[in-house]
Amino acid sequence: MSVDKARALFFYGTLRHMPLLEIVLGRDAAFIDVRPAQLPDHAVNWAEGEMFPMIAAQQGAAAQGLLVQGLSEHDIARLRFYEGGFAYDLLPCVVEIGGAEHAAEVFFPARDSWRAGAPWDLQAWRGEWGALSEHAAREVMEHFGQCSAQQIAHLLPFFRARAWAKELAKDGAPSTLRRDMQSGAVSLRKRDDGYAGFFRLETFDVSHTRFDGGQSETLERGAFVAYDAALVLPYDPARDLVMLIEQMRYGPLLRGDPRPWCLEPIAGLVDAGEAPIETARREAVEEAGLVLKDIRPMLRTYASPGYSTEFFHCFLGLCPLDPAQEGLHGLASESEDIRSHVMPYARAMELLESGEINQAPLAMMLLWLGRQRSELRGLA
Repeated sequence: MSVDKARALFFYGTLRHMPLLEIVLGRDAAFIDVRPAQLPDHAVNWAEGEMFPMIAAQQGAAAQGLLVQGLSEHDIARLRFYEGGFAYDLLPCVVEIGGAEHAAEVFFPARDSWRAGAPWDLQAWRGEWGALSEHAAREVMEHFGQCSAQQIAHLLPFFRARAWAKELAKDGAPSTLRRDMQSGAVSLRKRDDGYAGFFRLETFDVSHTRFDGGQSETLERGAFVAYDAALVLPYDPARDLVMLIEQMRYGPLLRGDPRPWCLEPIAGLVDAGEAPIETARREAVEEAGLVLKDIRPMLRTYASPGYSTEFFHCFLGLCPLDPAQEGLHGLASESEDIRSHVMPYARAMELLESGEINQAPLAMMLLWLGRQRSELRGLA
């Protein structure tokens, strides 16, 4: 019977963060053989524009890291699966520990995959990206043995966006009237019979403290784990014009609606690490050809909290508008087919009252604008 030969890997980047290494290897740090080490004549830098580092040869430098020994072929397979989504592969190296040399392997980026940025700092990365990376890694490793690293690479931006939504959720709304977690405990146990991909459905057992002080029964439930989105309604206070966009939507289509084209505000998913207001600016360019400099917060709200984590960051974009700006927009890379409409605010309200505007976020944003409109027009 053959026995797998244990292998040693040198980690210079994010896998020096032990909670992340535990997730990827699938075991507690107490069962991972770790020693501080360095790789001579190499330097670690941020991969430009990314949230992770890269390593490259640099004479006289020394890359600090960890030597992890005693890794099985199963461990290597898990590591390859995780790192494969970042376009990295294993190459042999010789690291130093207290002046002694040790043979190891290290994940190097594929040639020309990334460009080196500023020197990388583990503590800075941990503070900005550590928790997000842990959330995303859990979702990545759920797929181990079920799909390829290349397939995961396509899903990784969405895993990160869901992880970023959890970070944004920490900035919760006030609770001057409603209960908070200190006064109402919730017991949540997740099950493993859901679905995870571009969309995610989580199933769970839940019980909570009732308003009468008792404990609820344990309920079997499911929830759609979505993303945070930034929505923006362009408004010209001088001319009292708004811009709406129109596109075909799958929800109405699958419901059997004979008119699945919806009038909406500009909107897009908040990418990992992106401030929602910057998402709003980006989407205004992509979906309507508008460069918005004056963007103001409107509402921050759950779309349907009974069964979805989807959360909306809503903004008002103040800008000059003209019917001549109407046209076709959208990114071909995302198969977007979008038409923009510029109209008087009164016309938008007629469409709301007739039911032609049947999308709740747009209705909510138009009504919000109605409360601020006189003041905005007075300042224009």
